[in-house]
Amino acid sequence: MIAHFSTSISLPPLRPLTAAIALAMLGAVPAQAQQADSGKLEQVVVTANKRAQNLQDVPAAISVINDATLQRANVRDIDDLPSLSPALTISYGSQPGNNSINMRGIGTFSLGIGTESDVAVIVDDIPMGLQAGAFKDMTDIFRVEVLKGPQSTLFGKSSIAGALNITTKPIAGTRKASTSFLLTDDKEWRASASVSGPLTDTLRGRVTVSKTGFGGVVDNLYDGSKLNGSRGETIMGKFEWNPSDQFQAVFSPHYNRTNRNCCVNPYTSITPGGYYQNVPQLPATELNAGIPIGPGNTAVSNDYPAGGKFRDAGAGLRLNWQFGDDSVLAGHNLTSITSFGNYHMDDFQDGDGTSSDILRYLPVNGRPTGLSGGLYSFGTFDVKSITQEVRLTSPDTGKFRYVTGFWYGRNMLNRLLVRAPVSSYVTAYEAQAWNTNYALFGQASYAFAEKTSLIAGLRLNREDSGYGFTRYTPPPAARVPTEFYTDDHSDNAVTGKVGLEHHVSRDTMAYATFSTGYKGVAYDLTSGFNAAVARKQPVDPEKAKNFELGLKTALLDNRATLDIALFNTNFRGFQQAAGFVDDDNVFRTTLHSIGGLRTRGLEVDGTLRASRALLLNASFAWTQATITEFENGPCHWVLNAAGTAAIVGGNCAPNPQYANANVQNLKGATLPNAPKIKVNLGGQYDVPLQAAGFDLFVTGAWRWQSRTQFALNQDPVTVQGGYGVANLGFGMKDKRDRYKLSFFVNNLFDKTYAIGLGNSVATGTWSAKAPNPVAVVSTTSWLPPRDYTRYVGARLDLNF
Repeated sequence: MIAHFSTSISLPPLRPLTAAIALAMLGAVPAQAQQADSGKLEQVVVTANKRAQNLQDVPAAISVINDATLQRANVRDIDDLPSLSPALTISYGSQPGNNSINMRGIGTFSLGIGTESDVAVIVDDIPMGLQAGAFKDMTDIFRVEVLKGPQSTLFGKSSIAGALNITTKPIAGTRKASTSFLLTDDKEWRASASVSGPLTDTLRGRVTVSKTGFGGVVDNLYDGSKLNGSRGETIMGKFEWNPSDQFQAVFSPHYNRTNRNCCVNPYTSITPGGYYQNVPQLPATELNAGIPIGPGNTAVSNDYPAGGKFRDAGAGLRLNWQFGDDSVLAGHNLTSITSFGNYHMDDFQDGDGTSSDILRYLPVNGRPTGLSGGLYSFGTFDVKSITQEVRLTSPDTGKFRYVTGFWYGRNMLNRLLVRAPVSSYVTAYEAQAWNTNYALFGQASYAFAEKTSLIAGLRLNREDSGYGFTRYTPPPAARVPTEFYTDDHSDNAVTGKVGLEHHVSRDTMAYATFSTGYKGVAYDLTSGFNAAVARKQPVDPEKAKNFELGLKTALLDNRATLDIALFNTNFRGFQQAAGFVDDDNVFRTTLHSIGGLRTRGLEVDGTLRASRALLLNASFAWTQATITEFENGPCHWVLNAAGTAAIVGGNCAPNPQYANANVQNLKGATLPNAPKIKVNLGGQYDVPLQAAGFDLFVTGAWRWQSRTQFALNQDPVTVQGGYGVANLGFGMKDKRDRYKLSFFVNNLFDKTYAIGLGNSVATGTWSAKAPNPVAVVSTTSWLPPRDYTRYVGARLDLNF
């Protein structure tokens, strides 16, 4: 798909008290503005408070990614957004169902159908039932609002760390059609088309179709295919009926089918002399033959599929009634939003990471199995979601403005997983989780003085949830239930927000807010589920308290904007897998609610219209995301001096409180995938040609981030140093907006970096013990991103 995002911004002029700062901020990241005819900046309209508002009037830290920015960046899916918003990172699991969106360093590190995400994804006022559904092509998008910090008051309990509020393109007032095509030198391609406009005097519609394909950046030597790419097909519709000036109905169906063959981590090192599970007939030199193991390796040899194939279908119905002047609620809007969604994914994974016949030699209980082939896993995710929201929104005039409403949501989630066919790798289970939410919410602002307003919000939430877990006889035997567990739970929660908004001048607004966040109870529904785990269900909820100070201002006669935010958020009841001593005095590892986290920092967003031809933007984030309490944290392992045994490293040591198991106190440790500094810079320069029917343009972007720790256990091997990536583009655009042809080079300076690092020491996959020469075999791996190396491409946009 070719994503189209649009946003603009406008701010009144201000004395240049911080003009020097704005002039220094050059970039093209979360774009905040686009050019008006006057050469100034137009206003950006957002819906972060469930009403349309100028971004500069919203007392919250929000980055807006618009149409122009995402076109310049050639954004295809949500994986591309962290390069445009410093507040965002994404952590990747073994398949799309285990990916996590992180905001300000906070994300869900223990995923599953019974554990909610920390960052909500909302499309046209409809939240996704499972965050995995967000990892698909972003088709026909108008605007992405990155809402930072707890958003539980207006967006519910799955937004304790933040939210992505996505708005799709509006329907055109006249009949229009457009197409877009993209092609790169490493065989990525995209094509999309849309038609939009009136169908009758009272009915308008918009339909968009898209198709994309990219094999990936990892070479599978087994069959010559590519891995860690995706291909997808999407169709979206939006139909708007306006039978009167007061009533409007919008029906929005969608369907997507995607195959993401991720997330394969090629080896970057392996200790010599290793054997698969210490079987002499399975040496690593043969099983990994042909793979150039070393730094930068992008080759594997897998004989089983990777990633997941999913389809997502659903629809939303929005009804809006505006009360007339003769009503006691004159100017108010009563809005109903109903949605239904159905998400299904088939996921796969090569269990041994080789294409060799390991089962021929792999014994069970000292005896050959008589089987052939390798280890594999497969499963399904099924999610059915229903939501209903009714809200009343006051007019935008007057001292007192508010939105209040009722929310209902029900999610039914099912997970089937089978790992086969031999050894401790084998498992077979099916789990269900369900939750029903009811909420009353409201948020208001009251201008009690000429320039100062009080902000207050409250949400009363009730959740009824439960689970079912069935274990089956492992393959290759017939699937017969052997264990079954079930339980349910009800939970009430209150979240709120309070703050002050003060207009220092006509162009400068300062604010201070305090808000709370809440994420519901969790259920640890994984292959390790047993009676001991069942006694620990449900896992207690997460809670957050957030303080934020901000300043939003316009400069240089409305040709520049500068937004600054300081924040400090404390989380309690962090839902994370860790060790505990069970009632039978056995040390086990499972999901439970432990300790706390804290994220604090400084965020700056700026835009400068340096001239009619030059638009510059920048974003900066300094984030300190740390663990404040986690006594029984996971350990990492290192080799002893002789290289013959694995020992615990760092702060890991036997702890009597936890049955003398090896744990470490992670207090003060950094959270994984949470770089302390991220910077985004760039812009666009237009070159008008007076005598031609087209103009030229040049675009550029640069992003940099500091060192990153990818492991919660603080393994020093999984730390990546700071790096910067530059992109460059140029092209031509028809003066009548009939076509635009652009060329781009991404990762201009060919900077190699990873979006995930792994380190395994004596895990049992590779080993060398008696009767083989005794040694501990270690492996390291990495996850290369889409732009881990330089690539070039071209894009053509046509309007009719």
